[in-house]
Amino acid sequence: MTSYGGEAVAHDMFALLHEAAAPVVTRWNYCTDDPYAVTVEIQTRGNRFVDWVLARDLLVEGLEAPAGIGDVRVRPADMGEWEVTLVEIRSPDGHAVLEVDRDLLRQFVQATIDAVPLGSESLAVDIDAEIEKITRSCAD
Repeated sequence: MTSYGGEAVAHDMFALLHEAAAPVVTRWNYCTDDPYAVTVEIQTRGNRFVDWVLARDLLVEGLEAPAGIGDVRVRPADMGEWEVTLVEIRSPDGHAVLEVDRDLLRQFVQATIDAVPLGSESLAVDIDAEIEKITRSCAD
């Protein structure tokens, strides 16, 4: 089994909330311990962050073409002279569309692929350890 040793990839990026005047800070995090997921933290008022967990495959696909169904959708777009990726998030509490610089997002996604190549995610997950954690939590 290949071990990725809990490596992490993190990038802070400014993003625009669709049609807003001022950018917001977003933190994009990837950890090889959870190789299928990317967490994006979106700064809100008062230095509070709202976290969303996205499938890494959704970001990979959404860089090139519209992707996703349901609460999270990702697609490339041109905003005048800027190439962006739109990340649309819906919840019962609201709806937001983030405009993220496509090149910066592509660099982040590539760094995650360098850490755990696409298709090899299952090699980074210790299934026995995960089953043990679940079993232990059910016994308590």
